[in-house]
Amino acid sequence: MTKMVRQLLVLLAALSLFTAACDSGARQAAGPTEDEGATEPSEATATEGTEGGATGGGDLSVGLITINLQARFFNQVNEGAQTVADETGHELDVFNANNDPVAQNDAMENFVAQDKDAIIVLAIDTQGIVPAIEAADDAGVPVVAVDAIVESDAVATQVGTDNEEAGRQIGEFLVEQAGEPAPVGVVGALNSTIQNVRQKGFEDVVTEAGFEIANVVDGRNIQEEALAASENLLTGNPNMAYAYATGEPALVGLVSAVQSQGAQDRVQVVGWDLTESVADAMREGWVIGVVQQSTFEFGEEGMRAAISLAKGEQVDEEIPIDVSIVTPDNLEDFEFYLED
Repeated sequence: MTKMVRQLLVLLAALSLFTAACDSGARQAAGPTEDEGATEPSEATATEGTEGGATGGGDLSVGLITINLQARFFNQVNEGAQTVADETGHELDVFNANNDPVAQNDAMENFVAQDKDAIIVLAIDTQGIVPAIEAADDAGVPVVAVDAIVESDAVATQVGTDNEEAGRQIGEFLVEQAGEPAPVGVVGALNSTIQNVRQKGFEDVVTEAGFEIANVVDGRNIQEEALAASENLLTGNPNMAYAYATGEPALVGLVSAVQSQGAQDRVQVVGWDLTESVADAMREGWVIGVVQQSTFEFGEEGMRAAISLAKGEQVDEEIPIDVSIVTPDNLEDFEFYLED
């Protein structure tokens, strides 16, 4: 090899190194490419009808599919999840399905397409969402079911309350407080698997104790519809002494109906989940018992499980969340749930 050829080869190698260094510097200045982990703004945070809670700086991105943003319960679940996202530096995108189970299925598919590392879902239709969850699992995206129980091996872990047992607990509380059987009405959400389970637990206990179920009306987990259904329940059953609401929208609607009809002196109420209007009625003495779930803990445990699963770590198949029965005597201990 001649001296001139050797010099030419050295020059070409130096030029190649210089070009590579310049290209690397340009990529660093521009930020990561899509292949290097850059993420587009998620549809969950970019489209109308959704709420986003993204926090940058983390390595993982988790999608959370909720039922609605009207109920304090769901907002507190979101807040708990966001707290963990903030603490860990991971990203959380919240999709609001606005009570539409089809929208939940679509959101599940969109989150998979967006390469989310894990998905948390509070399912409306626990059977209808199974194919979407199974598709996510097939794509390697672990799914955490929070609150509503989804019967599928594709669910990596279940975070929630034993809703039938809690329904039994509030039923036992009512039987003890009533002293003797009397007609009781139910404001349910017949499109909600979880609230049907709560209804069953309650009804099993009170009917065994001799209470008559005056009527069951469907609030569909929507406050305005629960109000109208509750007014019909009260009007059609003037001898009804008690009423039970299976969820927050049902209980808020029932409380409003009792107030609008001036029925505070003839009907006592039990139900699920504190709100300010429910607490006010409890202070007045005619809402006598409320099942209170650890709402923030739902979100916290769901997010922690999602992060662990995304990292390939083992998580318990069930993560139980305890409940409490709030009464006029211990209301002060639970008023922090009413803080915004």
